[in-house]
Amino acid sequence: MEEKSTEHDQNLRFGDSLNEQISKVHYWLMKAEPESRIVKGIDVKFSIDDLANMPNGVSQWDGVRNYEARNNMKNGMKIKDKVITCYIGISKILKISAFNMYKLQVLFYHSNCKTPGIAGLAEIVKEAYPDYTAFDESHPYYDPKSNKDNPKWFMVDVKFVRKFNRLITLKELQAHKDDGLKGMALLSRGRLSIQPVKKEHYDFILELEKKI
Repeated sequence: MEEKSTEHDQNLRFGDSLNEQISKVHYWLMKAEPESRIVKGIDVKFSIDDLANMPNGVSQWDGVRNYEARNNMKNGMKIKDKVITCYIGISKILKISAFNMYKLQVLFYHSNCKTPGIAGLAEIVKEAYPDYTAFDESHPYYDPKSNKDNPKWFMVDVKFVRKFNRLITLKELQAHKDDGLKGMALLSRGRLSIQPVKKEHYDFILELEKKI
C-alpha cells in the first residue's frame, strides 16, 4: 500500500525552485501490481505484459492517490519546457521563446507481489491530466473530494518500450545499496509509487540486467 502524505507536507516539499529542478529529471521508477487484487469487483493488477498488450502499447497511469507521487507526475514529468530568453537592447527588450524537449524513460517496477523488482522499460508519452477514475463512484480509486471542476488527482500516459530479459529483483537491488545504487530513492523510500531516478542509477540497472 502506498504511503500517505498531506497537502501541507507537499507545499513544504515542493517549492518553486524544486519544481524547476525536478522538471529536469529524465528517468523515473513507476510501480504497478502484477498479481490479481480485486477492489470493488475490479482486478487492479497491471504488469509489464499488460502494458505491452495495450493498443499501441500505451496506457493511462491512473489510480495514484498519494500527494508526493501525484506531484512527481504533475510537476516533474514534463515532455517540454518553455524557455524565455530576454535580450536588452538600446531601446527595447526582445523576448525569445523556445522549448526544451525531454525523453522521459521509466523503470517499470512490479510491486506488492511475491517477487518484487524491475521488469522492464517504458516511457512517458503524455503529460499529466486529470485522473477521471477519481470521479467514478464505481471505480476502485474513487475519491469524493475530487471532481471535474477541481480535480485533485492526475495521471500520465505511459508507453511500453521493452521487457527485461530477466526480473531484477528488489533483493538484488538492495545488494548494491552501498555501491552502484547508493542513494537510490527506491532503497530508502521504498513505498513511494513514483520516484525520480538518477541517470547513474538507471545506467547501473541496465548493466545489472546483462548479468546472469
